[in-house]
Amino acid sequence: MILNVAAYHFTAVDNPQALAEEARARAVAAGLLGTVLVAGEGINLFLAGAGEAVRTWVDWLRAEPRFAGLVVKESYSRAQPFQRLKVKVKPELISFRRADASPLQGRAPTVAPADLARWIGQGCDDNGRRLVLLDTRNREEVGHGSFVGALTLPIDNFTELPAALVPHRDELADATVVSFCTGGIRCEKAALHLQADGMDNLLQLDGGILGYFEQVGGFGYDGRCFVFDGRVALDPALEPLIDGDGDEAMATG
Repeated sequence: MILNVAAYHFTAVDNPQALAEEARARAVAAGLLGTVLVAGEGINLFLAGAGEAVRTWVDWLRAEPRFAGLVVKESYSRAQPFQRLKVKVKPELISFRRADASPLQGRAPTVAPADLARWIGQGCDDNGRRLVLLDTRNREEVGHGSFVGALTLPIDNFTELPAALVPHRDELADATVVSFCTGGIRCEKAALHLQADGMDNLLQLDGGILGYFEQVGGFGYDGRCFVFDGRVALDPALEPLIDGDGDEAMATG
């Protein structure tokens, strides 16, 4: 079986090129394939390979104090879902182009998967406030599945999200809004920007959909979660739609 890992971590990186070069060298030596993005704000990765090799690579990264808190989501496939290794230095881990959306200054408030599942079952948060789930992914991803009744937006790129949400802002004012994405990285930025823009009733789902599947399962979720490799999408048991060779999309999450 192939071990697939997805992870991101926001932390200041003084020399992204040096980190990218070492990450590439270690991944090549371990026979890993996938995508690693490095920026001045941290690292974002999707890697797959033999279990021991993947975990050794992750242990190397976590050995650096700035990455000690790296949270990794694991799943398995019978075949390698990536065809190559890509390691790139980028201006942002996920392009959003908003100066007020840097997680280096601190995270927006989160809700744990188990708590969100309870709220979904109740139909409201623990204070009795109505619950709205906000999908921050693009329409292609949403087509594979989303939380039941979630607010989805007609966007193709993450940068379009703030403008697409504007027509809904007034109707969300009396709700507790929980934003979510695949692994959490987009919500890290979207939640900060929207809070800075006056949306003080917004939380982010900690760990994203994949973290929810891992900890809770599929309660309240309809369909699969699109992923950025040859598996195409995972069901709530983290089983792939396609368990064979495929090309990968650019890492996001």
